[in-house]
Amino acid sequence: MIRVLHLLRSKDGLVTLSSVLCIGVLLLLPTTTRFDRPRPDEVRAKGLVLTTDDSNLHQFGLVRQGEQVLEVEVTSGPWRGQRVRATNILQGSLELDKVFSPGDAVLVVITVQDGVLSPWASVPDFWRLDVELTLALAFAASLLVFARWTGFRALVSFVLTAVSFWKLLLPAYLAGYAPVPVAVAVVACLTGLILLLIGGWRRKTLVAFLGAVVGMGAILVVIGLWGGGFRLHGGVRQFAESLLYSGFPYLDLTGILYASIFMGAMGAIMDLAMDIASAQEELVRHRPDIGRMAIVLSGMRVGRAVLGTMSTTLLFAYSGSYLPLLLVFMAQGVPLLNALNLQYVAVEVLHTLAGSMGLVLVAPATAVMGGLLFPGLRDAAMLPSPLPALPQEVPQVEEEAEAEA
Repeated sequence: MIRVLHLLRSKDGLVTLSSVLCIGVLLLLPTTTRFDRPRPDEVRAKGLVLTTDDSNLHQFGLVRQGEQVLEVEVTSGPWRGQRVRATNILQGSLELDKVFSPGDAVLVVITVQDGVLSPWASVPDFWRLDVELTLALAFAASLLVFARWTGFRALVSFVLTAVSFWKLLLPAYLAGYAPVPVAVAVVACLTGLILLLIGGWRRKTLVAFLGAVVGMGAILVVIGLWGGGFRLHGGVRQFAESLLYSGFPYLDLTGILYASIFMGAMGAIMDLAMDIASAQEELVRHRPDIGRMAIVLSGMRVGRAVLGTMSTTLLFAYSGSYLPLLLVFMAQGVPLLNALNLQYVAVEVLHTLAGSMGLVLVAPATAVMGGLLFPGLRDAAMLPSPLPALPQEVPQVEEEAEAEA
């Protein structure tokens, strides 16, 4: 308990408390838009499917069409225990259709008028909150058990990022603000807070942040120079076009697309910048007398080692989301030249290469920032006290760096 109080009273603890306070403030912000239509007569609850009537369902090849009549018991909320009926319409789409069975947990939208429950309700989908909450708790527990105080700060940064996107970024887009500047502002603030939470109030956090800023700039330059040549429209993203017909015709879908490309690589950029800054800090802790050039070259070595896997990580992440599309191309024998010119593929090419360019430039930028800011530091608040000197392998780092220079 004393240790926890000590941590909370430190600078790192103040940053953590400030972040938790920001989360609380953001959660209190309204998320309504001017197009919202309040429906106080609608109540959403968890339900249990008791019986199903599939007599009007018809199988056509791989899909089903028709309607399914359900009897559902409400299992949560003030109307718990009540039974309602619902109709599940199947349109012959594997992507959209659901077929329910007795015993399934479902989301029920019931209508209440003048305090009377309507006998008919709608069932939009299965109830997935229980399994989602279980997985989230397992993730949080693994962070806390493995990383303890650092894990708690990582958890705070995770929640802060999610809440900021939901409460700040998305409402700003729907309000018509320019997507790219909004994304840059939100991501820059989150990057600073996340690095402070994870790295603490130390010089390596500043080094990592400055390196990440260079990576941000690199991605924006790539998008600005090459984005127009790709001739992409923001409607290429799933559900993007439907926004225009939902009362938001003024949205800049292409700008939102570019903003998503910018945001997609920032996690890897922060990771690489912090890896290099942490390695340089460890080097200075063991060798306070090490020269600037040796610090820079050591950071470059770490950056080269991590960069190879990071760029491939982006390729795995982005290609995985479009794996079914790639399978369709291969199954139908679509020539590679045709596939690469399709906008669905071109947007992923831009996404991957823009992020990789940011990674390429963040490595030397962070290494140079570390060489400028780390040497000669003796401020205990910014750099931990040096550890005992390591065996002879460590002094060779400076000799190798000087030889390489």
